Amino acid sequence: MLMQTAAGKLMKVFLTRRIPPEGMKILSAAGVCEVSQWDSDEPVQRADLLKGVQGAHGLLCLLSDKIDAEVLDAAGPNLKVISTLSVGYDHLAIDEIKKRGILVGYTPDVLTDATAELTVALLLATARRLPEGVEEVKNGGWSSWKPLWLCGYGLSGSTVGVIGLGRIGMAIARRVMPFVVKRLLYSGRTAKDYAAEVNGEYVPLDTLVSESDFIVVSCSLTPETQGMCDKAFFSKMKNTGVFVNSSRGTVVNQEDLYEALSSGQIASAGLDVTTPEPLPTNHPLLTLKNCVVLPHIGSATYSTRGIMGALSAQNLLGGLQGTDMPSELTF
Repeated sequence: MLMQTAAGKLMKVFLTRRIPPEGMKILSAAGVCEVSQWDSDEPVQRADLLKGVQGAHGLLCLLSDKIDAEVLDAAGPNLKVISTLSVGYDHLAIDEIKKRGILVGYTPDVLTDATAELTVALLLATARRLPEGVEEVKNGGWSSWKPLWLCGYGLSGSTVGVIGLGRIGMAIARRVMPFVVKRLLYSGRTAKDYAAEVNGEYVPLDTLVSESDFIVVSCSLTPETQGMCDKAFFSKMKNTGVFVNSSRGTVVNQEDLYEALSSGQIASAGLDVTTPEPLPTNHPLLTLKNCVVLPHIGSATYSTRGIMGALSAQNLLGGLQGTDMPSELTF
């Protein structure tokens, strides 16, 4: 896969991981770049990243790759574009990248539906105690029918609060409304006109936390939202409240969440994101029956990951060739 610079030299691209075949096919078919790749499904080691990126004109990375000044220095002045196979970009040193005039591509929108579906699945699994039920069947705990055994909480007639009614938050709201929820509350920086579609009520965060039966966090990670879900946050929730996070792990203070769950301050929690990732197997949260933890699989459908792979490749090629990038991050 060879692309010539104006001087006739080959342009180099470094991929920090194996990517979906849809993306590799696009890079191969384009016939415009020389690709080197960390040929593994596991994250590239830091030393290998610094070595692999040397002299690269393009870099295709993942959310788990910290792209900071050290990586940019290692790449050198040739680096024109960074394409990340993710919608999030808090792993990128944006200020440093901007300073150097490097283009950035990312993969928004394409994972919205898959992430919203997974979030609703996690909400239902947590509220209705599905993992506990599966475990009881396997370990012989299922005996006779008992009136209150494995009872949970239903969405019908409930109040659902969505923190961050952006693309994914709105997609979640659309999916919970057919469960005949009574009220849909949302909070964020501004009220959204499109919230009318789901009869969304824009309220202060404190109101959302205290009045919601189910709280879904789908906001971006910012200095304001980092650590937002802490002891004070959980103390305002209902004792029957169900908390779900599919945004970023660092939005939640996990020690405070553990205390809220183990003390009965809140009913249960479902997490698709944690700090760190992967969560150590001896983490206190994993000892709790009322905490459901998934391994960050919000976008994990075959079609979605394929589209993400294709889009990341198209962004990379656009940045290299000076043509349109389908999803360029604007600073």
